[in-house]
Amino acid sequence: MSRSSPPRDPSVGELVSDVTSDLETLLRQETALAKTEMREEAVKAGTAAGMFGGAGFAGYLVVVFGSLAGMFALNHVLAEVWSALIIAGAWALIGLVLLAVGRARVRRVAPVPKTVESLKEDAQWARHPTR
Repeated sequence: MSRSSPPRDPSVGELVSDVTSDLETLLRQETALAKTEMREEAVKAGTAAGMFGGAGFAGYLVVVFGSLAGMFALNHVLAEVWSALIIAGAWALIGLVLLAVGRARVRRVAPVPKTVESLKEDAQWARHPTR
């Protein structure tokens, strides 16, 4: 009958090596998650910027059609003036809607991803693991 040796406890060096390896893996994963969150927030910011661009274009068209309405008012007093004013009013309404949607989307953009806080906590723990 052969006697099996009792299980060996890992050495302090092996434990430190394991903890270091696990910490490196954790930090790598947290960094990858932070990059993904930053990309997602950049897409949201880009969409909101597009809404502001649309609002700016709509505002420009308000000026163009408003100017045309003024010009037609000087030349012809009735039909062309009212049609140009209706179009300018419609563009003003579209511009206000785009502005409101763009503002709402900008407010939802988180400038710092949540993972950054987790990375800070991990770094703090790595400096002082017993706290």
